[in-house]
Amino acid sequence: MPKDLKSALAALDAHEPVSLLGLRETQWIDAKAAPYQLANPKAVEELAKDVAAFANGGGGVIVIGIATRPEHDEEVLDHIVGVDPAAVNVDQIRKLIRQWITPAPRGVRIGWSGADGERVLFIDVPAQAVDTLFVVPAAVGKPGSPRTDTVAVPMRDGDSTHWLPRTEIQQLLSAGVRASGMPTAQALTELVRRAVSDAGPDGGLRVGQGLPDWEREMRTAYEQLADAGLGQPAGEAWAQGSAALQDLHHQRDGEPGWVLCLVAGRPAAAVAAPVWQAIVDAGRHAPGQDPLAAIGFPRPPEDADTPWVIASDTRIVDLDGGLWGAGRLACSGRGVWRWQPLPRFSLDQGRSAENWTAGQAPALRLRALVSLPWADTGTLEISKARRTLLEQQLPHSAVAGAVTMLSRRRGTDLPAARWERGPFGNSARSVGYTCTIPGPDGGPAVKASVMLALPTTMESTVVACADVLIENPAAWAAALGPGGDTQLGLDEVQAVLLSTWETAAEQLPDLVGDPATLAWAGPPTTELRMTCEQPAENGVLPVLDTLVDLAPLGTNDGDTRSRMAVTITTAPAMDRRERQSLLREALVHMARQFGYVDAETDLL
Repeated sequence: MPKDLKSALAALDAHEPVSLLGLRETQWIDAKAAPYQLANPKAVEELAKDVAAFANGGGGVIVIGIATRPEHDEEVLDHIVGVDPAAVNVDQIRKLIRQWITPAPRGVRIGWSGADGERVLFIDVPAQAVDTLFVVPAAVGKPGSPRTDTVAVPMRDGDSTHWLPRTEIQQLLSAGVRASGMPTAQALTELVRRAVSDAGPDGGLRVGQGLPDWEREMRTAYEQLADAGLGQPAGEAWAQGSAALQDLHHQRDGEPGWVLCLVAGRPAAAVAAPVWQAIVDAGRHAPGQDPLAAIGFPRPPEDADTPWVIASDTRIVDLDGGLWGAGRLACSGRGVWRWQPLPRFSLDQGRSAENWTAGQAPALRLRALVSLPWADTGTLEISKARRTLLEQQLPHSAVAGAVTMLSRRRGTDLPAARWERGPFGNSARSVGYTCTIPGPDGGPAVKASVMLALPTTMESTVVACADVLIENPAAWAAALGPGGDTQLGLDEVQAVLLSTWETAAEQLPDLVGDPATLAWAGPPTTELRMTCEQPAENGVLPVLDTLVDLAPLGTNDGDTRSRMAVTITTAPAMDRRERQSLLREALVHMARQFGYVDAETDLL
């Protein structure tokens, strides 16, 4: 069990909030069972009071999502309640801390700790300069509307927070006046003069105030963007990862404000507040991550070498640098913003790569598996009506057409027309259908399967999959008739993978409703796989080029393989021509990684 603030923060950073259980609330830790309800002005005042109290008291941590129990007139951290990240606006918490506490505490860190179901939020308030007193507006007048001519000083005292009495505030002011060595009126006048001088010619906050290391660059960028309509700062600047940020008013009343954004090594950007909010909202569902750490910051146009503007009527924003990788935020005609990754390739294999393979050993499997990390999937289900619609559509689906194409190319018509449930489970949270082309003896020769599963305790994403299986080449050859060649050409492999990908990415997700209404909690991916899974008599798996003509890829400079796969990070929905082009690029990337170093897209 942690014994001090440092070890408690280490436990939270290690995602072990359970180790805090049994601690007593004290000078440096405060626990809350539920998040601050920031729509309630009183909760905003409580947030400011709690953070300022720790800033005045040498630092501390507020842990949200742990309930306490009373024990000997003390509160003991008892059990983890957990917090849904979708119910917390971390960016709003940061903004309120900057707006309500004067001066804004330095280095405040807001993070997540723990696994799904036991995730807690923590606000780490580090020790501040010893000569600084942190104040908040006194709670007078309309709640949630802080007056600028009032002040209150919250202090941490053991396991509770109290307001510094008026007499003590007066004594502190008097001590400051005495230390100045001036008469009272003169001392106060000088203090005001210095404050106004520090604030700048307009008597408000300075551009860059709060980040001394960035202040000159931010001021320069502000001056270069003067024609954009940037007004005075609405709060102190703050650091976010590699970026320096500051909220600004608009020059004209009633117009949305701005966020001045400086990222090291890039031109500065002035981002209209509504667009900035869309950026933050797009990354808000990243589990355990700050939205901007996930989604990154606006990326300037390629030809931009001076500060640039993202106006409120902007409809496309390129983003880069986050944990999700390069992406693009686009606004639809209905005003809905949606993030999509910019396409990229890798050999990374997800945990679902071999789902729905138990008990199977086809000679060749061609698979497209799409991972859809949507947020708020707990309410999704597969209804009877959508399942019935899928049953009607499958005989006419792209994957069915691919299976039919393989036989027709060999002079025989074996349509993939009859689909049955199974062999994998069907429920309100999973679906599976298979079409079997039998051989003359009735055994399976070729199969096509589609599967979709909603998240489980083992898998956090929606997974959709479409397979084409050459179960038994000999049985397929017999079904095709004399001279039936069962080796697939590389063009046929492309056609099959294109059809399985289209089915898994576009048709199966409709089982849960309208995918366009669901926000991302991470980048969607597609795995394209070619695998030989039926061992020979000696127990060794055959190599791919015995079942697929890989000659168009050129000479293999590495070992021959029984399986190859590539992962594409990209949006699931796209037109067929774009999907076909991306498929070719992905196959070339895969081939080169597996030793076909001369592979080129024009050879496919």
